[in-house]
Amino acid sequence: MSAPKEYALLVLENPLLDIQAVGDQALLDKYDLKANDAILAEEKHIPIFEDLLDNYNATLIAGGAAQNSARGAQYLLPPNSVVYLGCVGDDKYASILHDAVKQAGLRVEYRVDAEYKTGRCGAVITGHNRSLVTDLGAANRYGLDHLKKPEIWKLVENADFYYVGGFHFTVCPPAIQELAKEAAAKNKPFVLSLSAPFIPQFFKDPVDANAPYWDYVIGNEAEAAAYAESHGLPSKEPKDVVKHLANLPKENKQRKRVAIVTQGTEPTLVAIQGEEEIKAFPVHAIESELINDTNGAGDAFAGGFLSGLVEGKSLEESIDRGQWLARLSIQELGPSYPFPKQTYQASS
Repeated sequence: MSAPKEYALLVLENPLLDIQAVGDQALLDKYDLKANDAILAEEKHIPIFEDLLDNYNATLIAGGAAQNSARGAQYLLPPNSVVYLGCVGDDKYASILHDAVKQAGLRVEYRVDAEYKTGRCGAVITGHNRSLVTDLGAANRYGLDHLKKPEIWKLVENADFYYVGGFHFTVCPPAIQELAKEAAAKNKPFVLSLSAPFIPQFFKDPVDANAPYWDYVIGNEAEAAAYAESHGLPSKEPKDVVKHLANLPKENKQRKRVAIVTQGTEPTLVAIQGEEEIKAFPVHAIESELINDTNGAGDAFAGGFLSGLVEGKSLEESIDRGQWLARLSIQELGPSYPFPKQTYQASS
């Protein structure tokens, strides 16, 4: 059997340093945050990062949703399978990110912008909920010029799978479109995560422009409901939205689109373009006392799912890999995976 291809999966999004801490309702109220949400920081939110570091015993974790997924995919794949693109500052936080991804075996090709600080995400954990507030910083400086650099575009051309986190719609839609068009032209799978409710709500136009290129689209029930609302769909029910997403007009007719909506502990819903049946996959059961926190569970699901695609596994096994990795992740602190590495075990 031939050795797996190196860097078969290329991932694009916003590298962030997660500043994570256990908080309470008073902390959420102080910064006008919801218990289970993800938002971009406004001026009123900026003090939270130092507040978490100074007063809440915060933990620093290599973050950014798609970078979490990239680490998750690499966790399950052979060495040198995943390369990740994004933009960081020239500071100590970028050094922390480099060290963390190196430990995970993930190759990164960061654009460095010395004028801006590395992006930060404050993660406030309350019970099993997580509230994320992000100051993109240097992550917001990613540009098409970096993607089109000959040495970077060579990685794009080499890859067989592309994954983009929807948070990048706030940064550089042209780079997303360039990857999507390359995928369609070469008949390579293009996978997109909706990432957060505000993406389909407030970045509707770039999302809609990219939609024809989705071979796989992943979202949770809140993101599906936000998509339904922003697009005036008659129903916000996950089963109705997943079918709508699957059957949107599609550029690459050689592949049927697969739409996936996760629902926490409820079954994962999957719809395939042109097919009437909606498949439901029960999640891996876990005792509540084993849950550390759920921050990054969706990212872990995407990472596990991507690993299945890259290795040519069935849709069913790829979904199961995602659920298995999510189950592992929520037992760790933040969007992390246990070491020494565990080997994927299919659900019975």
